[in-house]
Formats: sequence, structure tokens, C-alpha cells
Amino acid sequence: MDRDAMLRRVTERSEPWDFAVIGGGASGIGVAVDAASRGYSVVLVEQSDFGKGTSSRSTKLVHGGVRYLQQGNIPLVLEALRERGRLRRNAPHLVQDLEFVVPNYVWWEAPFYGIGMKVYDALAGKYGFGKSANLSREETVQRLPTIETEGLRGGVVYHDGQFDDARLLLDLANTAAGQGATLLNYCAAVGLEKDKNGFVRGVSVVDQETWTNLLVEARVVVNATGVFTDEVRRLDDPEVASMIRPSQGVHIVLPREFLGGDSAIMVPHTDDGRVLFAIPWHTVVIVGTTDTPISDIPLEPVPFEEEVEFLLTHAARYLTKDPSRSDVLSCFAGLRPLVSQGEDGDTSSISRDHTLHVSKSGLLTLTGGKWTTYRKMAEDAVDHGIVLGELEPEDCVTRDLNIHGFHTHPERFGELACYGSDAPAVEALIRSDPAYAEPIHPRLRPKAGEVIWAVREEMARTVDDVLARRTRSLVLDARAAVEAAPVVAKLMASELGRKRSWVKAQIREFSELADSYYLD
Repeated sequence: MDRDAMLRRVTERSEPWDFAVIGGGASGIGVAVDAASRGYSVVLVEQSDFGKGTSSRSTKLVHGGVRYLQQGNIPLVLEALRERGRLRRNAPHLVQDLEFVVPNYVWWEAPFYGIGMKVYDALAGKYGFGKSANLSREETVQRLPTIETEGLRGGVVYHDGQFDDARLLLDLANTAAGQGATLLNYCAAVGLEKDKNGFVRGVSVVDQETWTNLLVEARVVVNATGVFTDEVRRLDDPEVASMIRPSQGVHIVLPREFLGGDSAIMVPHTDDGRVLFAIPWHTVVIVGTTDTPISDIPLEPVPFEEEVEFLLTHAARYLTKDPSRSDVLSCFAGLRPLVSQGEDGDTSSISRDHTLHVSKSGLLTLTGGKWTTYRKMAEDAVDHGIVLGELEPEDCVTRDLNIHGFHTHPERFGELACYGSDAPAVEALIRSDPAYAEPIHPRLRPKAGEVIWAVREEMARTVDDVLARRTRSLVLDARAAVEAAPVVAKLMASELGRKRSWVKAQIREFSELADSYYLD
């Protein structure tokens, strides 16, 4: 993807687009993939980087939702299980099966959760990842070598999916581009254009790099901005009532030694009623998550102290080695765009179903939902958009559309497996210059050539883009990422033609941003 070429498409276009999408997260880029693959002209604008918000801050699971099964939301579980299976089939280089173990410490837990997981298996049907089973105490310890053994009776094993959320989003962006869509990061929607009858017919956009004003005319405008949904809706109607009740979820990242094996832990009921996971991911263990209602909606959310302590306390209950603050490699927060339906109580009880809303002026809003069901959300949104924009109907094709990077044996590419079918090209770039083969930091896997690739092929524009989302370094080891920032900034400056002042500013800005990712 070439941002300059994408920008020229927008500035040179003289006729309206079929779809203009606001928001470069899973929902927005999902809509771009769906609409473009049906043959419609599509432009997408994102105020920051693709996946800067919620879509890069998940628990890294592609799952049906065991908790939704407990809540009795069978339709959502069925939909999510189907979409989980399709996602693994369409992006096997990034979505894999992961074994989860529910440790049992009370006599009734084995039959209770065992039966529940059998129902989960049955609902999955042909989309299942593996069969659940009851485990003895010895079998549980074999799968979870570091589990707390005092009072342990056994466990229940089941299967779900795991993925790299930011990498998948980048591959979806590349998929949309490959289908003809035009995507622009660092382009903020600042207004909605309406015709003489008051119907939305375009978006006013500001290019955040050049501060150029752009007018994007479109037959359908889709608001897919997640937690910022209401801000865009107020561009349409300043008096509109809020529909988003945002919630913050926090994760802590620990060294892999805290988990030991390759299985994940699932705790079905914490003190606040949430499910807690301890998941092996890349070289680390991710423990999460919390569910804290919030009122402010920052682009870069910060973990609350009580959320960190909650996770450390609960992790200590189930691990033989109690993690301390000094063990935390990184700590990240994400915001959930939960849709208010008049619920009382905490946000953990709000449904994760997605919502479609059409305003009186024709603004189509897609919000809510979950990563796993992004494709179905996008399909529903485009179906509505076709009617709204009076477009020639075309059938959805994304159920069986291979996502960019598709490869059935990515493990053949070793450390570059996350690039899928792009791995040989990335490796060739690394080999093209001895300097490109140098790691960006002794504790981080990515090499200098991957920074160059991120700029040339994945529209990385800032140090944060590379270290937080293109390579995941900030999530894996925040302190190492800060130390790598000068190297990354200099590499990017040479590619982007930036001056020394830009390098200094990028290092400073990233260091300030990363400050909330590690604990003092």
C-alpha cells in the first residue's frame, strides 16, 4: 500500500464514491473489504493509524465467547463460532487453534464446565477447532506446569482461536486495497456534506500530514469509528443522544516462564464476574482483562492502577509463581464500544451484538460487536448501504475470500511467519542490505529491514505505527521498544525523507506514549 498513490486517487477523482467509510479499525476495514470485493468503489479515512484504537488492543482471541454462552446468548455464540471457523480458513497464517484449560478447585466445577464445553462443541459443529474433555489433576498439571496445585482437583480442556489482531487488520487493509479500495490513515473526518434535501452525500477530510482539506463525495457514508461513534454522529446532528457506553479493558504482559506450557488458562468467574485469561502469545503471556466503565474517550487509553492490581492479584491465585509489578513487560488498555440499550449495572452485562443505525439524513452507523464477527458485521452494513445508496445489488463474497498473506504452512517461514505469503519478499528485502539484517534491539525479534517493509508496503508513518502495530514490540516489551525508538526513527526518516527534527520529535512522542505501558 502506497499512501501517496492513495491520496492522489482521492484528489484526482471527479465522481462520487459508492462507499465512504470513516474509521480504520476492524469494522471499517471489514466494510471496505466487503464493499470493494463486491465491485463497489470505496474510500476509507482514519484519523490516526489503522487499528490505533480498540482493534489492536484485544485479548488476541478469535472465539465464540464462552461467557456469552453462560449468559444464554446462543445466537451470538453461534454466529461467532461460524465466523471463527471462516476466519481460520481465510487467514490460516494468523489464526491458529489454541488449547484452553479451566482448572477445577471445587467438586462441582468439573461436571458443570464439562457439560458447558460439550454444548460449546455442539454449537460449533463443522466449524469446531477441537473436542473438549475432562482432565485429571495430573493431566491438568501436565498442560499447565505452573498452575497452583493446592486444592486442584482437575480441569476441563476446550479449544478456541488465537490471532495477532494488528497484523490481521493490516492484512485486511491490504486485502481491501487489492480489491480496489482506497485507504488513507492520518486523514480525519471533520464534517459531513449534505445535499439540498439534507441527505449525507460526502465527508470533509483533513490530511493530518499536510493539513490539506479534502472533499470526499459518496453515495453512502459509513460511520465505523468504534468508541468515537457518537462524535461522528454529532457531525450529522449535534443534538443526537449518545448510543455508546465505553468500557476499558486492561491486559498485563508477563514473561513466558509464568505459564510454562503451550496451553492457556481460562478462569470462568473472577471477583467482578468476568472471565480471566492467561494466554501464551508470541514470546510472552497475556493476562486479562478488566471491564471498567469510563466517561472520557482518549485515543491512547491508560490503565488504571486498580486494574493492574486486580490482574496481578488474580494471576497470583492461579500461578505457582506470583507475578509482581517488576515482572510486567508491558501493560496496555483498550476501549470497548458497547452499545447502550438502557442497561443498568456494570458494562460487563451489556450485549456484544453489533448495531446498525441509519440517521434521518442517511448516515449509516455500524458499531458494537466483537473482532471475531467483523466479517458478518461488514456484510450486514454493506447490505444496508446498497439499499440506502440505491446501488446495483451485488452478492457478498467474503465468506470464502482469502485474506492477504494467506498461507497454509506459515511455519515454514520461521520468525517471519506472521507475514504469511509476504514472508519471502520480506526476507529478500532483509538480505538486500547487511544493515537491514540487524535487529532493532537485542531483546526484540524484528530486524531493520522489517521497518523498511512497514514504511514501503504497510503505510507506517510514525515510530508508534512500527513499534506498536507493525511489529508488536511495544506490547511485547515496552522498555525495549522505547530503547529501539531512535533506531526505528532514523530508518523511517531515510525512507520518508524526514529531517532530523522529525526524528527527535518522534523519539520524544513515542517515549511519552510508551510511559503508560510499563510500571514504575
